[in-house]
Parts: sequence; structure tokens; C-alpha cells
Amino acid sequence: MFYKVGPSPSTWWGMGMTSPDGGKTWSAPRRLPDGILGPIKNKAVELPDGTWLSPTSTEGNKDGWLVHFELSRDAGSTWSKTETVGKGPAFDAIQPSVLFHKDGVLEALCRTKQGVVAQTWSKDGGKTWSRLTATNLPNPNSGTDAVTLADGRHLLVYNHSGHRAAEAKGDRYPLDVALSADGVTWQRVLTLETEPCKSGYSYPAVIQTADGRVHITYTWDRVHI
Repeated sequence: MFYKVGPSPSTWWGMGMTSPDGGKTWSAPRRLPDGILGPIKNKAVELPDGTWLSPTSTEGNKDGWLVHFELSRDAGSTWSKTETVGKGPAFDAIQPSVLFHKDGVLEALCRTKQGVVAQTWSKDGGKTWSRLTATNLPNPNSGTDAVTLADGRHLLVYNHSGHRAAEAKGDRYPLDVALSADGVTWQRVLTLETEPCKSGYSYPAVIQTADGRVHITYTWDRVHI
């Protein structure tokens, strides 16, 4: 389990705990090495070769919002980090989530300030990543999460609304689900919430369990989950 300690995203640090019995008991908290944050908002993934890959990002410093990735090949004992992902023409991005494609190709989808969900790709097991480019989905500067399903399709939970340009943010409703066969073209297939509310429906998380069911959690007006 990974989590953060600190008063703000620009000053927090990464912590980790492990469980030997499926979450019944946990180790003492351990601070991650300097410069290693662990996953930011969205889940770490395990690659086919056993490497742990943490999608992560930084914000609140002089360089703005930046995405990078952290890798461990020894179950979290030691870590390395990638170079910062190229912003492309004008993307400020954070909170990536990782998808799996054929032939070991990886894709990460990111929240941005630019009104769209952004994407970046890796063809070498997460060591290097392409510059950020736009998907065909809107993003009102709000968190998303994604998962590759057992049948190979990709699922994204997100707010299907753009931002008001003057504020670089927008309404966090409706909350929707989109599917894609290739990670490039996405189709909005389900609306989970539509009713306007002050703080919207945000910070979704999604997994698929062994029985094939998809489980989604999110905040409701920042009052309930």
C-alpha cells in the first residue's frame, strides 16, 4: 500500500506498507527513498516481468504539472524513476493511469488543465514515454482512472465536460464511463451520475476483479464516497 504524508502536493513524500496475509495485518510504515513518491492518485501496476510501475506526477513547483513513472524490479526494495514525460505543445498533466496493450506496449492517460484527457505511450516496459498528446475525450481539470479489462478492452472513468477557459477548470459532472479497443478512439458508453452538485463527482477509482465485475468508487459532492 502506498500513501502520502505532508501538507500539500508540492511538499508531501511517499510512504509504503506491506501485508503478508491479504490485508489482514500490515507492516510498520516505511518512507520511500528520497525523490520517490509512489503512485499519485491511481494504482501502481505489475508488468509481465514482475516489475512494479508507479504512475506518478508532481505539482505546485516552478515547473508546473509534470508526469513521470517509478519502477521497482525487486518488489519495492529499490526504485528508479523515468525522465519527465514531454508536455507536448501545451499540456500540464498529473495523475496518470496505466493501460496494457499488445506486444508489451503501455499507455497512460492523464488529467490536464487543457480541457482534454491526455495520453502518453511506452514501448520499452515503461522506461521511456512519448510526448503527451490529446485524446478525443474532454477533461475539466479533474481526476480520472482507467483499467485494461480481461477481454483486452480499456475502460476509463471520467467527467465528460470541458472546462471554462478563463478558470482552467469546469464542472465535475456528469461522471461517465468510456471504452476503447485500441486506447486511441474512445466511446462514451455509460453515465453514472448526472445531477449537478457543488463539488461534483470526482476522483474515481476502478478495478476489475477475478469474477469479471468492474468496481468503481468516487466522491459524491466531497461529502460521501
